[in-house]
Amino acid sequence: MTQQGNTKQARAGQRVALIVAGTGVFWVLAIMLGSEYNWSNRTRALFDLAALAGFGFALWQTYQLWRARQNDKGDD
Repeated sequence: MTQQGNTKQARAGQRVALIVAGTGVFWVLAIMLGSEYNWSNRTRALFDLAALAGFGFALWQTYQLWRARQNDKGDD
């Protein structure tokens, strides 16, 4: 029987969740600050691209985690 919540894959899943949540909070704050301080569209787009990169990285990490779990199923 496998341990729940303390495996390498569980920690990787938690890390992905933190990346997604952190990126989302960062993006919302950037949007709010951009509106409040009237940042240019170019500056706002820079933060949008940074958020897109964060979400893309989280998607990549999720794919790697999925592949690792698929490989572990084959070893049983």
